[in-house]
Amino acid sequence: MAKNLNSICFALLLFVVVIASTGFLNSEAVDCPGGCSLPGQRKFLDECGIVPFPGTDVDCCKCCAAKWPTPPLCWAVVEGTERHCHCYQHI
Repeated sequence: MAKNLNSICFALLLFVVVIASTGFLNSEAVDCPGGCSLPGQRKFLDECGIVPFPGTDVDCCKCCAAKWPTPPLCWAVVEGTERHCHCYQHI
């Protein structure tokens, strides 16, 4: 029993280290003017730019700000494996 528990703990620790080292949990998403960084404060507005989006989250925010006025726009992030620039608005 102790060997099984030890193996499970080691495997779980290894998994956490691998996930943390890849930066999978990091987000560079930025509040655009009017910010709504909490998930409960925003909903999807539309995509902006080309796919795959070549820039960063800051560039995504600039793209969204050029396309929509500030009151509805509040957050932008490059998401997904295909790197889409997603724009969000207040709920």
